[in-house]
Amino acid sequence: MKYRCKVYDYIYDPEKGDPTQGIKPGTSFDELPADWKCPICNVGKEQFEPLKEEKPRTRVEDIQMFCYQCSQTVRGKACTIRGVCGKEPTVARLQDNLLFAIKGISAYLYHARELGYTDKEIDAFLEKGFYSTLTNVNFDPEEFIKLALEAGQMNIKTMKLLKRAHIDNYGEPEPTKVKVGASTGPGIIVTGHSLKALEELLKQTKDTNINIYTHSELLPAHGYPGLKKYENLKGQLGGPWFDQKETFSRYQVAILGTSNCVLLPKDEYKDRMFTCGVAKLPGVKYIKNYDFAPLIEKALELPELKEESKKITFTTGFGASTILSLADKIKELVEDGEIRRFFLVGGCDSPLPKAKYYREFVNKLPEDTIVLTLACGKYRFNDMNLGDIQGIPRLIDLGQCNDAIVAIEIVESLSKLFNMEINELPLSIVLSWMEQKATAILWSLLALNMKEIYIGPILPGWANEDILKFLVENYNLKLISSPEKDMKEMLKI
Repeated sequence: MKYRCKVYDYIYDPEKGDPTQGIKPGTSFDELPADWKCPICNVGKEQFEPLKEEKPRTRVEDIQMFCYQCSQTVRGKACTIRGVCGKEPTVARLQDNLLFAIKGISAYLYHARELGYTDKEIDAFLEKGFYSTLTNVNFDPEEFIKLALEAGQMNIKTMKLLKRAHIDNYGEPEPTKVKVGASTGPGIIVTGHSLKALEELLKQTKDTNINIYTHSELLPAHGYPGLKKYENLKGQLGGPWFDQKETFSRYQVAILGTSNCVLLPKDEYKDRMFTCGVAKLPGVKYIKNYDFAPLIEKALELPELKEESKKITFTTGFGASTILSLADKIKELVEDGEIRRFFLVGGCDSPLPKAKYYREFVNKLPEDTIVLTLACGKYRFNDMNLGDIQGIPRLIDLGQCNDAIVAIEIVESLSKLFNMEINELPLSIVLSWMEQKATAILWSLLALNMKEIYIGPILPGWANEDILKFLVENYNLKLISSPEKDMKEMLKI
């Protein structure tokens, strides 16, 4: 029997097997190894269902747009070629793009508001941007390009606001080594992006023997003096957002999801998982007003973890002030030829097999290059020891995805330091994208007129031929190919 992937629609055919993973023809679905993954989207066997009948499917390339926001839609379902109202496919896709960027801005703004920081100009843009996408409001593609660039500018302003909120509350980040692995005692894993929620939990567990571990995008929390002062902030468990089902199953501790990047839980840990803030999951207990008593009670009920002897170390907490304090030395090393080029490699990681590119790329970089990284894309390679160049680390973790503002500030400072335009700097940007916040950051970079950005592991689905043509002609945006080919282009060798 054939099985269909519920996520990507890939069909496993026993007669064909899966040559990409060494599965021979004639292998039934039940005979597939337990760790076999969908070769397209990388989900496990539990995300497959028996294929009862193979119906002819609409080809993806035939869908030029997908709009179902009003009653005029074709057959009451959706306009997929051209809007009944006259809306062109490119306008529909640009509207989708704007909505994705606005969602990204909203995520950062939410966390700033958690800490009491707001901005009326950003609020006003969100209203205008949302309104522009309503039925029969704006049919002008050029205006939606302008709105996308304005969204990029507003995202920069939002990230600056959130950065100020974090530093005012927790201090300027400082380089910090973080052990990855369990320590003896009861524990709680905290995932997501909310430093506010993490701080409140640290306060409430301060006088207990509960160890608090970060996961995914909360790794940079260890670099803030106002958070790492808590002795119960023990370390990190797991890596990027999409390893949580494996990580949360492995460690028998209580779990707290604080924002986006939570996955629907497996039954084996559903009863010990909690959410707070904007995050909610069906059948999972929700905590209001940062009252973590139920979470703490659950953590104390569970068996204590045992010490893991083999622990790797991540280094995080490189704020803008730390990097810029080395500006004179960096300038000297560049002028002496000791540092050939800077690479900003990071973004929103994806479970797609093609995302292996980023580790291969960093691994192949020459020893006279520096890698700046941020967001969960760093987990592709942040366990690597790249050494240093006369005291300057070759791998520098700048923080969460919202800390893209730190990278922007560093680039702007390097521009002044070397008296060069941004696009003249010995700098290449290699981005990974997964969801809406990455869209907001891409448009932030474009709003700064940054060119020759490489993006992957695939192109955003909203970018049709018209949009791609604009991005290539105006910004020379490029899709990643192979690490070797791209590196030669960037290093001009």
